[in-house]
Amino acid sequence: MRSPKGAPARVGLFGLLGSGNLGNDASLEAVLGYLREDHPDAVVDALCGGAEVVTTRYGIPATRLHWFRGEYRTASRAGSVAAKGVGKLIDIVRTAAWVRGHDVVIVPGMGVLEATLPLRPWGFPYSLFLLCASGRLLGTRVALVSVGAAAIGNRPTRTLVRWSARLAAYRSYRDAPSRDAMRAMGVDTTRDEVYPDLAFSLPKPAAADVPSGPPAGPVCVGVMAFHGGDDDRSRAEEIHRRYLDGTIRFVRTLVEDGRPVRLLTGDRVDAEVVAAILDAVDSPLVTAAETSSLDDLMKEMASVDTAVAIRYHNIISALKVGTPTLALSYAAKSEALMERMGLGAYSHPAREVDAARLLAQFRELEENAADLRKTLAERNLIAAQQVKDQFAALTAALFPDNVHPNTRSHDHDRSLRETP
Repeated sequence: MRSPKGAPARVGLFGLLGSGNLGNDASLEAVLGYLREDHPDAVVDALCGGAEVVTTRYGIPATRLHWFRGEYRTASRAGSVAAKGVGKLIDIVRTAAWVRGHDVVIVPGMGVLEATLPLRPWGFPYSLFLLCASGRLLGTRVALVSVGAAAIGNRPTRTLVRWSARLAAYRSYRDAPSRDAMRAMGVDTTRDEVYPDLAFSLPKPAAADVPSGPPAGPVCVGVMAFHGGDDDRSRAEEIHRRYLDGTIRFVRTLVEDGRPVRLLTGDRVDAEVVAAILDAVDSPLVTAAETSSLDDLMKEMASVDTAVAIRYHNIISALKVGTPTLALSYAAKSEALMERMGLGAYSHPAREVDAARLLAQFRELEENAADLRKTLAERNLIAAQQVKDQFAALTAALFPDNVHPNTRSHDHDRSLRETP
């Protein structure tokens, strides 16, 4: 439903925002920055997981994503199961009513088209489908902007994700494997573009002193409550034990070398892993940072010589401030990110952490740190410009009345945007 001509555009933001995941909130922050700069008259609100947090932190009205407040708690009693079922029906009406009140709805970044972590089809995939179907039926343009995607084995989840993508008015992806995955799932991606993650548009902290010699100081280790993906449920605990044991051995070796280690998280659920490492290593050289935003993560990453991280936006935080980084990769998105930023050789499988091999890769990373910092400086400039191109393309697609005649075409430099 469109506003009268000349009236401010009504823009909705949608997703698991304000729910404790710093990467998701960074994507929200990036799009808010774009809207406030390029479309300052737009009336903005959100339908999201953490409505109170979004309103308090970002100053925009927000509506709770689910009618049933216990949506993400396991329902074991009949009453809870029934309430969840009723909630799914009520959410059809709630979502449609919210969508109807907007000209445009933006899903900012996030891995909304993937199941690389455990995911139930009737959770977020169902909510995303309701959004995109409502947009198509009611004439509200829904944009999936620089989102992540991956092949999905579970048939109901795959069906919901595929139809969500098909029904969206605009799609772009944060890496080429995401677009390839959607094409493989039967979505026509001919007109879909690839840009870097939206977080590359965020300002980075003031420059810290860059080490001049070989790294020998503190190391950031980003951790995660990692249990594999949606297809790994049968061996989730085994995967978690292997990841945690390998990480503990790695941290212990750094401590034995006299290196201070700073533990970082990217979601509140990661606190249990931090506690396990602190207990197992039991050294004053190991400390845990308290972070509430991507800016906090970047400040931590900028204060150390090198980093090892598993969460996607922990990796982005380190790369964006120019810190040589080794990625513990659990999905193609991490490997694509490292390739894009020139550090493709420095990935290690999160499902099969081998402490000895991880340490050898880390030593190599440190030996090449000076050259890698130069590479990161160059790649960051490219990524920042590419996200500007993404926002220009978004304006052309969703706000055609606001396009400046000198707005740059986003078709002629497609190869640049996809440069690794």
